[in-house]
Amino acid sequence: MSLQSLLDRKKPRRKIQGMAAALLPYETDGRVAVDAFSEHLQLTHRSGLMSAVNMDTGYVNYLSAAEKKEVLRWTREALGNDVPFVAGAYIENESGDDVVALYRREMDAIVGAGGIPILFQTARLHGKSAKEKAAVYRAVCAGYSRVLAFELGRMFAPNGEIFNEETVRLLMDIPEITGMKHSSLDRMVELQRLALRDKQRPEFIIYTGNDLGIDMIEYGSDYLLGLAAFAPEKFAERDRLWQVGDPRYYACSDALQYLGNVAFRDPVPAYKHSAATFLHLIGRAPTADTHPRNVQRPAWEAEILRDCARRLGY
Repeated sequence: MSLQSLLDRKKPRRKIQGMAAALLPYETDGRVAVDAFSEHLQLTHRSGLMSAVNMDTGYVNYLSAAEKKEVLRWTREALGNDVPFVAGAYIENESGDDVVALYRREMDAIVGAGGIPILFQTARLHGKSAKEKAAVYRAVCAGYSRVLAFELGRMFAPNGEIFNEETVRLLMDIPEITGMKHSSLDRMVELQRLALRDKQRPEFIIYTGNDLGIDMIEYGSDYLLGLAAFAPEKFAERDRLWQVGDPRYYACSDALQYLGNVAFRDPVPAYKHSAATFLHLIGRAPTADTHPRNVQRPAWEAEILRDCARRLGY
């Protein structure tokens, strides 16, 4: 893709759909800080973003089935009956080989709580052909009103996979799947997804998951970002500035990207400790603790994140 074709993709003043993948905060005694979690969901909604729970940011890979249902209940209680949210359908911790049945059980719980399912990939489908994967997704989604798909790079989780173009094209043909979160952290791959979308199904939504390239919204991506959980109101401000063509957009975007570059450095899964540390610094989490199985950042993390918070005006 040439430089000129990249510039031609710019979409100034477009309205952006933003989602924030919610972090689970923890109390000093190791329990989930439910009040802080609920308050952050409410702040995210007031800011104009949609919340996504039971995602990688919310330690879904470490949660039991009962814990995932608790998160759904807390989310619905925090947001009220009519506020939509997204929730991850994650089956890697579930026993059994019937992928369709496992996904649909997760999806039924999400829809029952009033959420929109997003399908985490499963290692059970690694190595399958594009047609085989698409057939599974078609059976999984049949009868649901709205489902999102997910491409997750292996730097985030071993069950993730960046699909080949044939698979993406076939998934776009499934009517129940209305969008896809793309987390390769590779701009060129995401631009190819956007070009395919524009050609094949223009109403299909590509949600960038590129926390190292949040300006992908300038090229036609919307977003579902773990980084947005750090500062949902700042992301909402950035989105409004882009929509009205306000040049202050660039300073706001740069400050958010600086935070993303710090928080999503290697090892990438440790960004959740960065998120907990940041939210604790600005008074939105009672501790900087994470799920005990999550990778940790060094002791000096708070110092570098304090500079990030200062640049954002906290």
